[in-house]
Amino acid sequence: MLTVPEIFSLLLLAIIIVIAVFLYKKRQYQQAINQPFPQEYQTILNKRLPIYEKLPEPLRIKLHQHILCFIYTKIFIGCNDLTITDEMRVTIAAEACLLILNRPSSCYAALKWIYVYPSVFVAKQAQRNEYGIVSTKKRHLLGESWQNGKVILAWDSVESGMANFSDGQNVVLHEFAHQLDQENGSANGAPLLYTKDSYRIWSKVFSDEFSALQHSLATGHCSLIDSYGATNPAEFFAVVTEVFFERASSLKKLHPELFQLLKDYYQLDPRIWQK
Repeated sequence: MLTVPEIFSLLLLAIIIVIAVFLYKKRQYQQAINQPFPQEYQTILNKRLPIYEKLPEPLRIKLHQHILCFIYTKIFIGCNDLTITDEMRVTIAAEACLLILNRPSSCYAALKWIYVYPSVFVAKQAQRNEYGIVSTKKRHLLGESWQNGKVILAWDSVESGMANFSDGQNVVLHEFAHQLDQENGSANGAPLLYTKDSYRIWSKVFSDEFSALQHSLATGHCSLIDSYGATNPAEFFAVVTEVFFERASSLKKLHPELFQLLKDYYQLDPRIWQK
């Protein structure tokens, strides 16, 4: 049986080891995110991100830092025999980090794994009908965001979203908007905001805009906001995020209050790269 001094010594040793490991990992992290941005990464951004050259220099520097943090802290997993490349990592990281470019952020701290499929993937989802009977339904998806630290993406959809950065359709922006929405523990279309008053204004504007979209669809009218946004408030937030980053000028013209809320939330005006 261990004596009290021996137990104390073991506890002290364990604490010292934990602190040493923490400091070692922290030093590794700082070295990773403070290294010069690799030239090959810049080449990828010039090739893949159409707005990269239009970003003001301060935003480029921020984007570089966020990308390094993102790549260091996330695990990319290729599915269905897909080999993950630096081009995939940098491309996905760049778009995801646009959403947190000017926001107080921990670089999606809850997110650990990014699964990438070559193309559309099939997800199984349990559904309960009005009689309480649960069945499994297969859904073909371009992307999905989970609250257990996972994002799933179809690479060909990532590529098509990057190829046209002005159509308001972008799977990476969409799924990472869901990640932001889930930061407060639930995906309900109301992400973490900065003040109590912000929630009141957000609820009013988003509720009105969500209802207006549903009414437009019901009456056969076209909308700047994709019909998928009418599914539920969480999808509405993700869809309007796509529009905000890719069609900000049109959003400002047609939905000025919604534009202003998103501008305040993201602390960014995408019109700077749409000129």
